[in-house]
Formats: sequence, C-alpha cells, structure tokens
Amino acid sequence: MPKNSERRTQLADAGLAVLAKSGARGLTHRAVDAAAGLPAGTASNYFRTRDALLGALGERIFERLAPDEAVLAPLAEREPGIDLVVDYVRYIVERLLGRPELTLALLDLRLEAARNPGLHEILARTLRQGFDLDVSFHVQAGLPGGAEEVRLLHFALDGLVLDQLTPGTGRPYDVDAVTTRIVHRLVRPE
Repeated sequence: MPKNSERRTQLADAGLAVLAKSGARGLTHRAVDAAAGLPAGTASNYFRTRDALLGALGERIFERLAPDEAVLAPLAEREPGIDLVVDYVRYIVERLLGRPELTLALLDLRLEAARNPGLHEILARTLRQGFDLDVSFHVQAGLPGGAEEVRLLHFALDGLVLDQLTPGTGRPYDVDAVTTRIVHRLVRPE
C-alpha cells in the first residue's frame, strides 16, 4: 500500500490529468478518484475541500516543472553575466513550453483563483514562495539585477508563454530570439 505522500502525489497527478482534459470546472474529487483508478472518496480523504485539492495541484505543477540539476550544473559553473541570465531564462521557457499541459493547468488554476478566494489564498502562497526562490537563486548565483528584474521577467515570460500556448498574436516569431531580447531589455549588466 502506498505511503500517504505517494498517494497524495498519485491523486495530484490524476487531478492534473482531469484539469488538462476538463478544466477547473470539471475537477471534482470523484473525477480525480476515477482518473487515479481509486475507490470513490479517496481524494476527499486526502484533500478535504476542493480548494485544498486545487492548491495541491498548484504545488504539484511546480514540482513537475522543477529544473533538472544536470542542466543547471554546467550553467552554475559559468561566469555570472547577462548571457548566463539569457540561458537560464531560455531554460525556463523551454520547461514551460515543453510541458504545455502543466503550464496550461497553472494558467487555469490562476484564473480559477481570481474567482475563488479560498484558492486565491492557497495559490498566492505557492506563487510567492516560487518567486522568492527565483529571487534567491538569482542573487546567490551573482546574476545581474535583483528582485525587481526577476519580477519583470516573470511578467514578460507569463505573456510570452500565454501567447505561445493560446491563440496569440497570430504572427510567427523565434521564441529564443524574443527571450533574448526580453532579458536584454529588462536586466542591465552590472
């Protein structure tokens, strides 16, 4: 029998599958149980409320989108500077666009949180923690800029990713080239 944390992960992954297929409105405890192949009531035993379930999905998205240490290690050996920021940001964009079902699920959760105060509180906490970790990483890596530049990069990347994964501008463009321009415009080398 799986441990509690393994079962929670199993249920969260099933919840993400439901979210990807049916959106936030189709996400129910019963639908998660069915997607996980578990008896009815299992998801509600682990996530008492729908908000708790939705919040757990947000956390799981970040776990699944986490960077690969094997990719980060060679980047960490390089001299800090604007070119390194570009490569880190390209890797972020690559992860977000490489897992569109997770990125779209996060966007769906953010929209749902705008209408749902309970989820808003839970998801806001997760997003703040992620942002704080990004700033900490940026500063500890000795990269140019600081919290304000990281915030601006978040805003710009959210728009870029939204444009790529939804009906966007309708004009083709090179994502790597745009990513590079975004970094060069928002982060000034020291």
